[in-house]
Amino acid sequence: MSFEIRKYGAIDIGSNAIRLLIATVTLYNKEPPVFKKTSLVRVPIRLGQDVFTTGDISQENISRLVKSMKSFQLLMDVHKVKTYQAYATSAMREAQNGKEVVQQIEKESGIQIDIIDGSHEAAIIAMTDLHASLDASKVFLYVDVGGGSTEFTVFAYGKAVVSKSFKIGTVRLLNDMVNKTLWDQAERWIKEVTAPYEHLDLIGSGGNINNIFKSSGKGVGRPISYFYLVNYYEQLQNYNYEERVYHLNLNHDRADVIIPACRIYLRAMKWSKAKNIYVPKIGLTDGIIKSVFNSDHQII
Repeated sequence: MSFEIRKYGAIDIGSNAIRLLIATVTLYNKEPPVFKKTSLVRVPIRLGQDVFTTGDISQENISRLVKSMKSFQLLMDVHKVKTYQAYATSAMREAQNGKEVVQQIEKESGIQIDIIDGSHEAAIIAMTDLHASLDASKVFLYVDVGGGSTEFTVFAYGKAVVSKSFKIGTVRLLNDMVNKTLWDQAERWIKEVTAPYEHLDLIGSGGNINNIFKSSGKGVGRPISYFYLVNYYEQLQNYNYEERVYHLNLNHDRADVIIPACRIYLRAMKWSKAKNIYVPKIGLTDGIIKSVFNSDHQII
């Protein structure tokens, strides 16, 4: 009998926040590995606000990033993480000082960061175990909404068919940096890739849709409807920022971006003619864990 427990780390440096996911993988004989989330830490550092408006990451946020990465390194050490991978997405990719910041972080914390493009991000997300939690006889449009970009992937009958990333993100929308041309491009692409299918549903990923799903009171595996999302969107707009924080109990860094996030999901549902959206709470960090495990497993 063989039995082994390994721990892996995934760091996602996004435009609205940074995250560390630590996962435990249990290996037992020749059975499929079992993945379990051990710890998830989220720090609300809004890099996109810097980069999309000034072109650079500010000294204040560089300092916060370095401190966060030092903390992440310590957490991985005490958890005895075997291997980790850190990826930075839209904001770091577009920052004029992005490469210098990555070098500084490595020098001061030891954390090595890879800056990836939208297609790589979509490919990593596609590695998650979505097929294990969803009906393989159906078609889904996976929508991962971030601060700087949104990744779309069509899953047909359990397999990823096509993916595309658009620079339509919540932080960009807050700063009025998404023009009509970009919306039109996303609309044309979604309509084109979903046209061959008579019926499909959405899969929503990201902190905003997770929050909306929690508010809905729906059970695990149950979808929320287009009409529920429309009503929730209207409710959000009836409150100002302070009221959303106080009355809806939203985090201060969630209470503003949740409105443009709703807009993205609603438009994706409208363009794909989806009536429901499933929220399995799977995202980039889950894909990173799977990728790290696969690489480590091949080495062994």
